[in-house]
Amino acid sequence: MLARQIGVKAGPTTIGPTTIGPTTIGPEEECGDFGIRIARDGTWYYRGSPIGRLPLVKLFATVLRRDADGGFWLVTPVERGRIEVDDAPFVAVAMQVAGGGREQALTFTTNLDQTVTAGPDHAIRVRLDPDTGEPSPYVLVRDGLEALIARPVFYDLVELGEERDVDGGRELGVWSGGKFFTLGRLEP
Repeated sequence: MLARQIGVKAGPTTIGPTTIGPTTIGPEEECGDFGIRIARDGTWYYRGSPIGRLPLVKLFATVLRRDADGGFWLVTPVERGRIEVDDAPFVAVAMQVAGGGREQALTFTTNLDQTVTAGPDHAIRVRLDPDTGEPSPYVLVRDGLEALIARPVFYDLVELGEERDVDGGRELGVWSGGKFFTLGRLEP
């Protein structure tokens, strides 16, 4: 159905129960690659052309899943198809701050108008590029799906940072939802 709605032509294959994310999904039609790609900036493409209808992208995002091998799928009760994600499927484009210190709450808004408050169930993490050392910050949105924190939002996050001693060094991090999230180690 989804494949037909967006015009994907793939030979159907019926498969047995599959684990996608934390849940097991019953038999559905395997539709192969849907020809959808999510760019690092959060733009969704279908066969190389941007999908300009935000309500359609938001609909697709509701059925987006990540499997145990790191693959991304659009999964409905009757079919599933693989999609390509350049980095993270969402981008955190805004952040609201409430409270301060250990009581602080950082709420992120994604490019698809989803909101998530960082905390024990929605971790913030920073990955450093091994070649350049450039940070890529993320916040967990749901079930293994993260939002890349946009650079201006990351700068705001760093402004809120607190220094603390850890393992003989210093690190910078932020509090949200009663949890401290490390943004990076500080040079001595």
